[in-house]
Amino acid sequence: MSEEFWAKNPSGFRIIVGRNLEMPLAAQTDYLTPNDRFFVCNQRATPRVDAATYRLRIQGDAVSRPLGISYEELKAMPQRSVLAYLECAGNHRLLFEKELGRKLNKRPHLTEVMWDLGAIGMAEWRGVPLRHVLELAGLKLDAIHVCPVGLDRDREGKEGVKCPMPIGKALDPDTLLALRMNGEQLPPDHGFPVRVIVPGWIGTYSIKWVDKIEVSSRFQWVVRNTEKYVLMGDEWPEEDYAPAKGGPITQQNIKSSLALDWPARWSAGTKRLFGYARSPDAEIASVEWSDDMGKTWHPADIMPPNLRYSWARFTFEWVATPGVHELMTRATDARGAVQPLRIPFNNGGYMFNMVHRHPVQVSLGLDSE
Repeated sequence: MSEEFWAKNPSGFRIIVGRNLEMPLAAQTDYLTPNDRFFVCNQRATPRVDAATYRLRIQGDAVSRPLGISYEELKAMPQRSVLAYLECAGNHRLLFEKELGRKLNKRPHLTEVMWDLGAIGMAEWRGVPLRHVLELAGLKLDAIHVCPVGLDRDREGKEGVKCPMPIGKALDPDTLLALRMNGEQLPPDHGFPVRVIVPGWIGTYSIKWVDKIEVSSRFQWVVRNTEKYVLMGDEWPEEDYAPAKGGPITQQNIKSSLALDWPARWSAGTKRLFGYARSPDAEIASVEWSDDMGKTWHPADIMPPNLRYSWARFTFEWVATPGVHELMTRATDARGAVQPLRIPFNNGGYMFNMVHRHPVQVSLGLDSE
C-alpha cells in the first residue's frame, strides 16, 4: 500500500486489510498517544480537504436556520478541550477469537479487520462544542437525532460515512467538533479540518472530515446502526431489534490491557510492568493483576491523571521466574463496573473486554536491571 493512502508515514504500524493502521499497544510509553503514532481506521484513502473552501452544513427538519460555517468561523467560536481515549468497537477482535471463538468453535466472521490491542489512542481534543452550532442553527424542541456525515464514503460507496446519535449525547458539552489534537492542528488522517469527538462512545460515532450534520425529528436508520455496528448472535435475536439486525453498540465498556509484546519474552528477574485501563464514563478505581489464572489477585498502582473519559496507566512489579506464564489484569471503575470474566459471543467480534491472558516467556538468564 502506498504511503499516499495515508498522510502519515505507515512504518511501524501493522497494516490491516490495506487501509487501517494499528500501532502495537506495547509501543505506547506515555499518557497521550503522539499524533503520528495514533491508529487509523479508514474506509478509503484519507481525503485531502482545502480549508479555504470548506463549509460545514447544519441542516434537517429539526433546525429552523440551516447554516453553512467556514473553517475560519469555526476557529473563532468558543473552544473547549477534552481528554479522551478513542477506541474502535472491534479492538481486541483477535483476542475475541483466541479466548472465545476457539472454545466455542466459532470465530467473528462479519469483518476482515482483525485488530489486536492497538485500535485505541489517547489524545487531548480541542474544538467547538457540537451543541453550540446546533443552537446557532435554531435547534427545534422536537429534535431527537443528530447525524454527522463525513466526506469519505463507506466501502459500499453509496453515501458519506455517518452514524447518528441521540440529541442528549449531541448536546453534552464534551461532545466536540474537534479542530485540534494534542495541541496541533487536526492531522489529515484524523479528520482535518473538522471531526466529531463523542467521548466514551465507540469510535464510529466520532466521524472524521465532517461535511454536514443532519438534525432530525425522527430516528435515523443508517448502515452503521442497522448492520455494521450492532451485536449479532444468539443473545440478540434480530426480530427484537428490527430494522437493525442486532443489539445497538454505543457506549464503550470497561477494559484493561498490558502494554507488552505478544508474547512477551524476558530473562528472569524483577520487572516493572505497565498497562492501560479505561471505562467510558467514570474514573478507574482499581486495577488488579494475577499470574496464577485468577486464583489470587494483587493490587496495581494507578498513575495520575485518572479522568472521566481517559484511560489510566497502571503499574506493578512482577518477579519473572523461568518458564511460560500468563498474566491477567482486571479493572474496576468509580461507579462499580468490573471487567468481566466472561462475555457472550457475537458474530462481529465487538466489545471484547473480558479478563484475558497475556503470555510471557521467561528464560533462565538474569537481567542486568
